[in-house]
Amino acid sequence: MMATIKALLFDVFGTLVDWYGSIQERAESIAAREGVVLDGGRLALLWRQRYAPSMATVTSGKRPWCDLDQLHRESLDEVLAELAVDLSRPAREELVAGWHELRPWPDVVASLPRLRARRITAALSNGHVRLLVDLKRHAGLDFDTILSAELARSYKPEAIVYQTAARLLGLEPDQVMLVACHAWDLTGAAKAGLRTAHVTRPAEWGPGSAAPPVSAEMNARDLADLADQFDALDRTA
Repeated sequence: MMATIKALLFDVFGTLVDWYGSIQERAESIAAREGVVLDGGRLALLWRQRYAPSMATVTSGKRPWCDLDQLHRESLDEVLAELAVDLSRPAREELVAGWHELRPWPDVVASLPRLRARRITAALSNGHVRLLVDLKRHAGLDFDTILSAELARSYKPEAIVYQTAARLLGLEPDQVMLVACHAWDLTGAAKAGLRTAHVTRPAEWGPGSAAPPVSAEMNARDLADLADQFDALDRTA
């Protein structure tokens, strides 16, 4: 059955890149420069917790399409108000730009070319195209192409996002596999007819966080383990 998989789509935030550690460091650096005391880890967590609710305002039809930079700008203002921290407007813009410069997990850069060797690979993220281009260049992410939710004018886990990606690749949904660390993303992909692979990222939400069990067709410790599994499957195909 795995031989029928022609393309691998990769979730990005959390699955390939470390948003918590990257945003924590940037926030604390900016705050120190502005003479403000700020817990960067707390800011990162509160900011990310607004991710799904902010996208839901678009997918529910409450507002027109807008990209993740705009949603991040709005939710950052809410988080800073909650933390009773004031940053200048340029500092806030610099923080939003930090989502374009997240560092990859240690296993990612070497593993993506291995997974690309026999299958089409693409990013499929809720980040817009420009954000993903910047992340690809900054983090050294080796894909064949970038497929953003922006192309469907919606956000994951809406079925149209996954189905649009398959259509643009000229494939049937069951020939495409989503690789992600999030249950909600994998569930959305499965409902849209895609195959699924779960990669564990226990440190996604920072030190002491835990990765709950997730149901998927394939399960891997990290991207290197997933590449090993595909290599073994391809040898026996």
